[in-house]
Amino acid sequence: MKFSEFQYVRPDIEQVKQDMEQFIQEFKDATSAAEQITIIGKINEIRKEFESTQTIAQIRTTLDTTDPFYEKEQDFFNEKTPEYEHVDSQFYAALLETPFRAELEQSLGKQLFRFAESKVKIFSPEVMDLLTEESRLTSEYQKLIATAKVPFDGAERTLSQLDKFILNPNRDVRKRAAEAKYEFFARQEQVLDELYDKLVKVRDSIAKKLGFTNFIELAYLRWNRTWDANSAALFRENVVKHIVPLASNLVEKQRQRLGVNKMKIYDERFQFPSGNPTPKGDPDWIVEQGRRLYSELSVETKNFYEEMMERELFDLVNKDGKANVGYCTVLWKQQAPFVFANFNGTANDIRVLVHEAGHAFQVYQSLKEQELPEYFFPTMEAAEIFSMSMEFFVFPWSELFFKEDTDKHKFAHLHDALVKIPRLCAGDHFQHEVYANPHLTAQERKQLWLELEKKYMPERDNDQIPFLNAGGFWQEVIHIYEVPFYLIDYTLAQVCALEFWRMSNENWEAAWETYVKLSRLGGSKSFSELLEEGNLRSPFEEHTLLELKKFVGEQLEELGAKEFE
Repeated sequence: MKFSEFQYVRPDIEQVKQDMEQFIQEFKDATSAAEQITIIGKINEIRKEFESTQTIAQIRTTLDTTDPFYEKEQDFFNEKTPEYEHVDSQFYAALLETPFRAELEQSLGKQLFRFAESKVKIFSPEVMDLLTEESRLTSEYQKLIATAKVPFDGAERTLSQLDKFILNPNRDVRKRAAEAKYEFFARQEQVLDELYDKLVKVRDSIAKKLGFTNFIELAYLRWNRTWDANSAALFRENVVKHIVPLASNLVEKQRQRLGVNKMKIYDERFQFPSGNPTPKGDPDWIVEQGRRLYSELSVETKNFYEEMMERELFDLVNKDGKANVGYCTVLWKQQAPFVFANFNGTANDIRVLVHEAGHAFQVYQSLKEQELPEYFFPTMEAAEIFSMSMEFFVFPWSELFFKEDTDKHKFAHLHDALVKIPRLCAGDHFQHEVYANPHLTAQERKQLWLELEKKYMPERDNDQIPFLNAGGFWQEVIHIYEVPFYLIDYTLAQVCALEFWRMSNENWEAAWETYVKLSRLGGSKSFSELLEEGNLRSPFEEHTLLELKKFVGEQLEELGAKEFE
């Protein structure tokens, strides 16, 4: 069945709760592990129905944030999801209390119980109203960004459409486009400040009502992490020590390549005097090139891509009102991953296609191998390994999209992969400070950002753009508003993806085989267990960054040996 044919009917939340509660009681009354496993299957059917219906509504809301029908449905889920989470939490509590835990762990895996332990700790009926408010505020931010219209060169542009002008070979165009973009954010500054302040305070209140010192502890449990904030802090310091100097050196070489006296913020993503590499065709052409790429990469990817196309599980073209995000999600009931993106004519169209296809391929594999919904996606720092590694696995097919600019693409992609690590760490550090000190004023938060820019991006120059000079850059980072503490997952996964790339340089077939094996494991293993299964070095170890720095430096040197015009 195609996505356009997926039926949407608002769920009867009272019936869902009643059915769940009945099966939970049956689970508690069961007299054997086998009986409990059968009941878990029945509970999961209800959960799949509810959560797949919710996902359809979320997808269609992001496809058109101005659609009044799905706007109301999103309001419904914002209000009612906490009630569902309440009964879902009761299921996890019953799972932890079963006298047959050892037998269930043997059959279903220990990861399910780790997941349950987190779920029980992050919910209480006392916070239901606060959770509803958190969802409402994040939806408000998403709509504000999605419906943004920025006047530029005689037309109203969405933020995604404006992006290609910020990558224009003409430096004056880049500068004017950046100024137009941040003038929009400056006009919305008070709204953005108030939204974020409310989000910080409501999240802090949720955490404290649940018995946590602050939201940081709660956030780590929400992401089901088996590592803590101290590990993240150590990783960030290793990045400052080893990756920040490398990134600054790369930016200096970029400055020399561009022939400018001083790199400005609107130059950061512009790599070559002749212009950044761009796809050599329109969106339909890109999708067809993707079909050839995945048909040649492996039998598994060929079947995956053909099914995604046939079932309309890609939505890639930018449109007015479409949310300014890229994501992959999963519809449990329909056994379908779904990829959402906003093509805008830049190299990012290819990156987002293969990045989200990496997520979707992993889900596609685990849907075939795993029975428990908890195991379809890994924890997010592990999930991002699959998306980011896919970006490197498809390097041999870059010419399909970039033709004569293939080497430029490879160089730019690797350059960006390294330079983004410190920038994402800055966002993670920012959030740790904000949620440890939830009563900071808007101005204090912005001053904090400026201090972190100097630490993680000492080469950054905001070119006297008022909004940026005041410390507002972070307000365009959707993750900081909508999914707090997610940014660090990208950095950890980027290290692992570069590890996969190193392995593929030594033995491509063996590296790909490992990638597919881990895809099938999905969320059945923790982050550290997946690394062990794949023989991947941990990003938390300092020597991993040291060896990575050496390897990537050599690869950049080799790619950069050809002088780019």
